[in-house]
Amino acid sequence: MSNTKVLPLLEPEASEASGAVVPCCPPLTERPFTAEEAETAARMFKALGDPVRLRLFSAVASHEGGEACVCDISDVGVSQPTVSHHLKKLKDAGLLTSERRGTWVYYRVEPSVLAAMGKLLATAPAGA
Repeated sequence: MSNTKVLPLLEPEASEASGAVVPCCPPLTERPFTAEEAETAARMFKALGDPVRLRLFSAVASHEGGEACVCDISDVGVSQPTVSHHLKKLKDAGLLTSERRGTWVYYRVEPSVLAAMGKLLATAPAGA
């Protein structure tokens, strides 16, 4: 069992109340991060900093229907236990959710996570 603290990429209270995407952190170009914002963003980037994890994340994000069975995305050049390890790291970072259906686990990237990642990396509009 893991005692890892998951730091959300989204602020859950704000996004649930308004229905809008509220990222954990401001765009990189807006202002310097606080220590907590930097920790949250670093956890996401660290999870995506491994090529196998990035491939798995991409496979889930681009899969038809917005979710993928682990059986459909396991061909990334590593063993099945290693795939499971990397998927767990992506879940711990708050980048994936999963649901067990029978013997298979299905993974999903919530659209709000992709939108929040995009806002974090967005540049300020010209003249702003």
